[in-house]
Amino acid sequence: MQGLHLTADLRGCPPALAVLHEPEALRALCLGAVAAAGLQAVGELFHRFPAPGGVTGVVLLAESHLAVHTWPELGGVTLDVYVCNLHGDNSTRAEGLLAALEQAFGASSAERHRVRRGGPGAA
Repeated sequence: MQGLHLTADLRGCPPALAVLHEPEALRALCLGAVAAAGLQAVGELFHRFPAPGGVTGVVLLAESHLAVHTWPELGGVTLDVYVCNLHGDNSTRAEGLLAALEQAFGASSAERHRVRRGGPGAA
């Protein structure tokens, strides 16, 4: 049950970016970043909200999950990456996934948090 939970609150993202308001663009970004990080997607759901049209996307991973929430009207994004480390340490993969997503959103600032989960000896 040991794992690593990473979050980032991004501000100053260019509001015209398609990934902020188009579910298919966000889906392509997320699935590409998951694969590039060496993680395995096993399910997904992306939903666009009414005006101003933010998107929430979730990718279920064999290793746990990725969740993304966008607020184009605020130029904001929240990222949530959790990986379990039951059969091996996936921490580097999680960090790579978060970094790739942060870069893609082009934020002017980011507040990051890192939580080791699962008790003593957690990854």
